[in-house]
Amino acid sequence: MPRPSRPRIAVLSPFIDKRHGTERCIAEQVERLAKNYEIHLYSSRVADLDLTNIVWHRVWIPPGPHLLGFLWWLFANRLRRWWHRLRGFRPDLIYSPGINCLDADLISVHVLFANVRRQNNRRQLSTAQDAANIPSRSLLQSLHLRIYYWFLSALEKKVYSDKQVTLVAVSQKTARELQDLFRRDKPVDVIYHGIDGARFSPSRRQALRADARRALGLRDDTFAVLLVGNDWRNKGLPCLLEAAAGLRNPSVRVLVVGEDSAAPYAKMILDLGLNAQVDFLPPRANVEFYYAAADVYAGPSLEDTFSLPPAEAMACGLPAITTRAAGVSEIIHHGVDGLILEDPVDSQTLSDWLVRLKDQPDWRQGLGESAAKAVAQYTWQKNAEEAQAAIESILDLKWRES
Repeated sequence: MPRPSRPRIAVLSPFIDKRHGTERCIAEQVERLAKNYEIHLYSSRVADLDLTNIVWHRVWIPPGPHLLGFLWWLFANRLRRWWHRLRGFRPDLIYSPGINCLDADLISVHVLFANVRRQNNRRQLSTAQDAANIPSRSLLQSLHLRIYYWFLSALEKKVYSDKQVTLVAVSQKTARELQDLFRRDKPVDVIYHGIDGARFSPSRRQALRADARRALGLRDDTFAVLLVGNDWRNKGLPCLLEAAAGLRNPSVRVLVVGEDSAAPYAKMILDLGLNAQVDFLPPRANVEFYYAAADVYAGPSLEDTFSLPPAEAMACGLPAITTRAAGVSEIIHHGVDGLILEDPVDSQTLSDWLVRLKDQPDWRQGLGESAAKAVAQYTWQKNAEEAQAAIESILDLKWRES
């Protein structure tokens, strides 16, 4: 059977936009892959995506608890694809970011729920987390999350252990974990995230800076430390708050951007005397607005397969602090184009670095300039080309065997 000129690729993702890490990566990829393939996107909702050369098959997901929504999504996208198959449509390859089906040919792993589950079940809290005095979730919520993470971990074991499925990871850290946890015989290829150089650049940051700081009420002498993401505990917010309090400087402001709840952190902020120094801000489509307003990015993650915000901050010329527990640390040279905490709850070291970055503007500027140069090589075009190479390898094997 001859190979078609435009192979058909089914892409499965519960939703697609350019405001979340995994979803942004898939959006950037499919826009570029659509030049060479017939892309069929199965998703509940789509935003920020050029659908000119993409066929969107909407899969409705009812509102409700994560577990029920995910179970419905697994069933509904399979049913939709089965219906299309009855009508004569058969994709040449099924591509999924994570566990979205049981029949994928290629899976890009952006989250390892085995790790998420371990974090959620951790009994011993760090000193920084203890200081947060964060109340536990309700019994019902906790039980729901335990079941949800257990189910996803079980699916990972079933799917990722299947040697017929090709896996790619977003970091070397995740690739090693996949090999160790699921006994993969061959090395797992790594495809790092890309960065949009037009949106995230020193010149763009400079152009937005004055308006962004004015809009957020930041004075000229205010030192703004930024954290972007959801699940703020995992992103290291307790450690960051302790570090900021250690500066004992009212001109320091912590900007926390995301969709998590601020309520659990109220007591910690009060106890640390940071009431007037912490702002919880909503996500924006133009997240570069927040990078423009900030002086430093600090994300002391407890666990992250990659973490895109530090890389975007670096592209904007911001000095970025992350941890060895985040995959993004693999593209950072400590002390040259960024700073890496070896211990993600070491608030004293983080505080010392923030003091130095505040008091030594030349060092801060030098780190930022080096950061922008270091991440310039990580583009979405390169990301899509590497994804295409993985797709081509699978398609070539399929046609040789047919």
